[in-house]
Amino acid sequence: MFEYQQPDARGHFGMYGGSFVSETLTHAINELKAAYAHYQFDPAFVAEFKNELAHFVGRPSPIYHADRMSREQGGAQIFLKREDLNHTGAHKINNTIGQAMLAKRMGKPRVIAETGAGQHGVATATICARYGLECVVYMGSEDVKRQSPNVYRMKLLGATVVPVESGSKTLKDALNEAMRDWVAHVDNTFYIIGTVAGPHPYPMMVRDFQSVIGNECLVQMPEMLAAAGCKTEQPDAVLACVGGGSNAMGIFHPYIAHQNTRLIGVEAAGEGLESGKHSASLQLGSPGVLHGNRTYVLQDDNGQVTETHSISAGLDYPGVGPEHAFLKDIGRAEYVGITDTEALAAFHYLCRTEGIIPALESSHALAYAMKLAKTMRPDQSILVNLSGRGDKDIGTVADLSNADFYCRPSCKGQSVKGGQEQVIHLVTPGAHA
Repeated sequence: MFEYQQPDARGHFGMYGGSFVSETLTHAINELKAAYAHYQFDPAFVAEFKNELAHFVGRPSPIYHADRMSREQGGAQIFLKREDLNHTGAHKINNTIGQAMLAKRMGKPRVIAETGAGQHGVATATICARYGLECVVYMGSEDVKRQSPNVYRMKLLGATVVPVESGSKTLKDALNEAMRDWVAHVDNTFYIIGTVAGPHPYPMMVRDFQSVIGNECLVQMPEMLAAAGCKTEQPDAVLACVGGGSNAMGIFHPYIAHQNTRLIGVEAAGEGLESGKHSASLQLGSPGVLHGNRTYVLQDDNGQVTETHSISAGLDYPGVGPEHAFLKDIGRAEYVGITDTEALAAFHYLCRTEGIIPALESSHALAYAMKLAKTMRPDQSILVNLSGRGDKDIGTVADLSNADFYCRPSCKGQSVKGGQEQVIHLVTPGAHA
């Protein structure tokens, strides 16, 4: 078995990770580290977390053998870990529950978050509604446009969504604004970071909450593989898309010790790695500091962060979690790229072959699985983390496919039953109408 104990006591994964924050946030970070260390193995905390995952999220999520897809592609058997079936439609809820439980115990009534694809924003708004916490979500204005269904979901759940107009108006800039908010409201605010990035203890803490994904797979896969005629008890390869990298780390971490299982992270190659329009931090980035941790960053010769591009808002980020950087350097994980065109093709293929609409982020991992399967035998296997469902992406996909699609009846001048006299006004609980 592969010996692996990361990070160290200061939050370093080899040369990566750590905590690079302003003096204003040092106390908040130390407070969070102490709280997580206290509750991480606390029996009551762990029991509550497991109960929420079972009864609120609906875990364990199933593993599905994509039998028709496997036959048509030829080669390896392809399995999907169905995180898209979780409450809120993605893996993000696993982490937001854990952090919101910490926020309650730390006496923080206000929660902030950043979001790209909107799935982390929706998950944060969901758990804040459940726990009665104020919720503010920062989202790049470009992502607000391309993920409008999730913006409305957040508002329905009571969150305030703040469009960010600075920089590239995407995930990086949303994270910047959330950090600024935290500095200004550090006494009463808990920052729920959505990925395995940020200053220590976030990369470790988010990984720990998301590792439920891989731990379930270790239990589920032996029976699935035996039924499919595969010879091993665990998959030959585990694949996941990588932006910041939380869904990938959630499924990778429990498999690190299983040396016969390849771990393959799939980055957004955008319009091609050679085009300069991509988000392939691990393949074309270099070590630097971003958002409080040292990792691989897409930057120019002067250390300035460069613009990124991806069809998927959740992968449109110039950095990556520090543990992914470490796994790349030690050779335990591999990182590859899939273009916008390949991801879109995989999106349509899974819809029409297996009746599953995947998120565009997850479609990157699916696209590489389709390539990899052809190089393997039918008694070998690939496990793909289907990290989210694609409802949020249908507007983007429709535009790119030149399809006739509109968001709601009023977009085409149509009306709905009910009329103006029956409009429902949302009232904040406890407020007077």
